[in-house]
Amino acid sequence: MDWQQILFHFLGGLGLFLFSIKFMGDGLQKSAGNRLRTILDRFTTNPLMGILAGIFVTVLIQSSSGTTVITVGLVSAGLMTLRQAIGVIMGANIGTTVTAFIIGIDIGEYAYPILLMGSVMLFFFKAAKVQNFGQILFGFGGLFIGLDLMSSGLAPLRHLPVFTSLIVEMSHSPILSVVVGTVFTLIVQSSSATIGILQGLYAENLISLDAALPVLFGDNIGTTITAVLAAIGASIVAKRAAAVHVLFNVAGTIIFLILLGPFTEFMLWITSWLGLEPKMQIAFAHGTFNVANTLIQLPFIGLWAYLVTKLLPEREKPIKKVALYLDETLIEKSPSIAIGQAKKEVVHMGNLSLDGLKSALSYLKTNNPEDANLSEVLEKNINLLDEEITKYLVKIFPHSITPRDSNDLQAMLNLVCDIERIGDHSENIIEQINFMNERNIELSELARNEVYEMFELTIRSVALSIEALDQVDLSKAKQVYVLEDEIDEMERYLRKQHIHRLNHGECTAKSGLTYTDLLSNLERIGDHAHNIAEMLFEKANNK
Repeated sequence: MDWQQILFHFLGGLGLFLFSIKFMGDGLQKSAGNRLRTILDRFTTNPLMGILAGIFVTVLIQSSSGTTVITVGLVSAGLMTLRQAIGVIMGANIGTTVTAFIIGIDIGEYAYPILLMGSVMLFFFKAAKVQNFGQILFGFGGLFIGLDLMSSGLAPLRHLPVFTSLIVEMSHSPILSVVVGTVFTLIVQSSSATIGILQGLYAENLISLDAALPVLFGDNIGTTITAVLAAIGASIVAKRAAAVHVLFNVAGTIIFLILLGPFTEFMLWITSWLGLEPKMQIAFAHGTFNVANTLIQLPFIGLWAYLVTKLLPEREKPIKKVALYLDETLIEKSPSIAIGQAKKEVVHMGNLSLDGLKSALSYLKTNNPEDANLSEVLEKNINLLDEEITKYLVKIFPHSITPRDSNDLQAMLNLVCDIERIGDHSENIIEQINFMNERNIELSELARNEVYEMFELTIRSVALSIEALDQVDLSKAKQVYVLEDEIDEMERYLRKQHIHRLNHGECTAKSGLTYTDLLSNLERIGDHAHNIAEMLFEKANNK
């Protein structure tokens, strides 16, 4: 036996495997962005749908390892949440049992053509979409080639008599049998190979069913090494997904070890009733274990997510509290003072939205990525404040407050929504600018100047609305009304100008579409500034 070849194949496969995971995740993130996140959310928001998705993908590619590493890659790329990943991982555990019943197409056989397709797209096409898809294909093919290298490198170990005799000799102890199944699967990098060997041993009466079942349980623990390897160097959320995979299978093993006697009797009865052959009995037991384990733990997906979040807290980027004025102790002591603090926080949130709008204008003018990054950070803080302020205001409602205070609370809830929408429109503008940059879309000098002019008018409107809110200044609120009319009138006029340029061939359809989207976002920001001013007048009339 060539131990050097075994070692080199394994280490080389591991290196290719880790690189491919990251390469594929980067390609997914660049090519799909938020669109893929929306698709995944639609099909995996419900835990049951996530399980079905995991089963479908695993059956399709005939590899639970492939499904889990793809899931961890999507989580690392920020395209799938932890709760969604848990459902998919549960489904992958069920899907992998199909390989014991049917002869599936091994996706690894097509890994090299997939790798070639990815290489062609990367080296012979310049379009960003094609390059990104090529990166996904290259990483996907490399992932399975890496797995194959690891498995083929260690394949000779499967035929060593010491391994088969070890299973036979140690199978009398359920715990030791679990260890054997776990270690063997860790070594051969294939749960299907472990189950295949176990089926052969059981068919030859070398191992009893009550001894074979714990080995099968251990096999499910051993297969989690793939997710663990995929999480190396990945984000903290990806590490949590891998941890859930391990804990889920360990918990299932513990449950079924406790119930080993009844479970063994049930399997003997049901397989005898169905008239199954010995190898099919193991396959049926494998399927029953994974389906039952998933059904038992399905209601605890939220608990698993909470547990791994506590076990693996975020250390890379400590979360700083965004709110400056909210103090929950004031809610009990003095609800009125708490309302005053909440108003300060709303003004703070408004100033952040104003800064985000200014950053968007600066990004449009200079194309400096730092402006886009700043706007993104501000938008995240605005969203956090939206959540924190809303929760704070809702906690004040049950306390003894005056009708006037109640009206103020309702008004502030509406204000928070308007300010948050201003931040959303600023984010939309950043995305439009990125769209222009990615596709080399240029606005004419006249069109850019028109957008700049409307941008400045919108910024003035938002600034005045926040000042009016902070100072309770109705004169400034009236100025916002005037500016909002000017913004609406300007948008109508500029749209007519755009149609005129389009008809005379002075601009393209793509640049025109971006131009009108920018105007639309600015006009809507003006509407939200108007809503803030309008709230001040309503409050004054209710006094």
